[in-house]
Amino acid sequence: MAKAAGNVFTKEERAAVQETARERKKSSKLSPEQERTAGEADVQAKIAGMPTDDRAMAARIHKLVLETVPSLVPKTYYGMPAYAKDGKVICFFKPKSKFKVRYSTFEFQADAGLDEGEMWPVSFAVVKLTPGTEKRIAELVKKGASRP
Repeated sequence: MAKAAGNVFTKEERAAVQETARERKKSSKLSPEQERTAGEADVQAKIAGMPTDDRAMAARIHKLVLETVPSLVPKTYYGMPAYAKDGKVICFFKPKSKFKVRYSTFEFQADAGLDEGEMWPVSFAVVKLTPGTEKRIAELVKKGASRP
């Protein structure tokens, strides 16, 4: 008989799950206007708490996403900066410091309109923000938010 594993999640993963439970409980009590205001404050607080390199990238991506699709609502998702449409997270920034990995990612959820054929990417490694990288992120956000 196999021995049951103790902790199958890292402490960072457990913390992220606890964060999302708090996020969901908090947002369920808010009006859409309150949710946008609270979400912006929560995202800004998360960005401010990141290490310098993640903070700079997250701040720029935050501005870029909201300039590209102003109707997206900022919020946190498992403690990460995220952007929602009709209450559903479309995309989010996963800083490398969150799970102690070698690069940050910009990711899309199933409600994003990135569908392309039988298979398409939904997670993009971001090691440096250049004009080309920013242009690609803006294109993806626009496409991701286009799903009805």
